[in-house]
Amino acid sequence: MTGWHASDDLVTRYASGSLPEPDAWSVEKHLESCGGCAARVSLAVRQTAAGVVLADVREAVLGAGLGTALGTALGTALEAGATRTAPGARTGRGARASAAPGAPAPSTPVTSRARLWASRRLAPPPAGSRAARVLWAAGPAVRGAWPVAVLGVALAAVLLARFADFAGARPLLLAVAPVVPIAGVALSYGAHADPLHEIAAATPSAGLRLVLTRTAAVLAVSLPLLTLAGFLVPSSGAPGAAAWLLPGLALTLASLALAGYVGFRAATAVTGGGWLCAVLSPVLTADGRLTARLAEQVSACLGGATAQGGWAAAAVLCAALLAARRSAYDRLERR
Repeated sequence: MTGWHASDDLVTRYASGSLPEPDAWSVEKHLESCGGCAARVSLAVRQTAAGVVLADVREAVLGAGLGTALGTALGTALEAGATRTAPGARTGRGARASAAPGAPAPSTPVTSRARLWASRRLAPPPAGSRAARVLWAAGPAVRGAWPVAVLGVALAAVLLARFADFAGARPLLLAVAPVVPIAGVALSYGAHADPLHEIAAATPSAGLRLVLTRTAAVLAVSLPLLTLAGFLVPSSGAPGAAAWLLPGLALTLASLALAGYVGFRAATAVTGGGWLCAVLSPVLTADGRLTARLAEQVSACLGGATAQGGWAAAAVLCAALLAARRSAYDRLERR
């Protein structure tokens, strides 16, 4: 971000719609990363005829039910805008009003169409829609097959221990568990995972806030299920069932921090693949005693105060890096 800011003249002309398109695009690009100029433009718009219309819309929406009020407010806004907009003012990005002075304003047909559209499209939300919106905001991973995969991992560990007498169920579960939330993060954000990513990325809740919201949803699903499964299987010389929690959190935060540089798919591949290589490579190269070797390797990576303290420090460091680079997530995964 440079030290340039929009002048008062630019702000006034942008709010009134008289600024040339190239200059308007430059101002709009600057507003994406400058809250101060955005606040000045918002204040300038509220002082124009459009500001009166927006105030009417806001009062109508806040004073009635959302679905019914939006239809009424939309018709009112278009009706008022047709009578208040001066000839030559910009009516939309890249558009100019071409009506000649004295020409009749097309408020009646436009308003009637708007009211008809609003009556069909802006009906009050059905019961349970709030839960549906919360589930949608939680991200594609929580809505898709990923929770089923988490449940499958947990059940497989329990079934292997209880019915197949597999002694390495807990060590194997502890080795795989930290990768599960990382996979959920990879499936929660980006155009590759969310068909509405471009729309979500343009909302005020986008950026790091949306990333953290969806990450929290992933952790809320995976942590209880995998930890409970760990308690239900024999230890077999492995650390406790909750020993993977700090490493899982640290690796998830590391994926988020690295995503600010290389994107989510590459970041999760690096962190998840690096963890699996570090834990499983020594086991695969061992001669026999794979279960015992896996338990030893998991204990070395997860067990003891020293290892847990290191993971806690890594989590704090990654969280600090996330906070320091939070602006990088405003433009993440948009290409």
